[in-house]
Amino acid sequence: MWSIIRDQFKGHVGVNGVEIPHSQIGDRVGVDRRVVDATCAVIRDDALLRGIFENIHAIHFLRDIAPSLGLGVIVVKPEDAQRTGLLGEVAMKVAEFGISIRQAVSDDPYLVDEPLLTIIVEGLVSGELVEELVRIPGVKGVTIY
Repeated sequence: MWSIIRDQFKGHVGVNGVEIPHSQIGDRVGVDRRVVDATCAVIRDDALLRGIFENIHAIHFLRDIAPSLGLGVIVVKPEDAQRTGLLGEVAMKVAEFGISIRQAVSDDPYLVDEPLLTIIVEGLVSGELVEELVRIPGVKGVTIY
């Protein structure tokens, strides 16, 4: 019985349970709805792609609302986003200042042209912490807000 219901939803696109019309996706990325239809068909018919797209999830990224919540934002631009340990080193430095991390989001260097590490912290970020973060090997730049 469930397979009959599941088959009714083939080709539909949704994010966290909310369906998004193909025409809206096409408008957003600058293509005709039929391109989105065809892309969905390819994904639906390929087991690997279907498994990826059925299991990817959107997250609640606090970056843009953090200041309204009284939280600080640290954005780290790496010299090489594939370098190991950068997130750990930044987190350790933040912890040394007694600051709690609420969220850490690291862009995937395979999916984003200029990946960033975004850390959401309790309270405001001091200039002293920024100076320490810039000294971490592999850090190209730090922005706070």
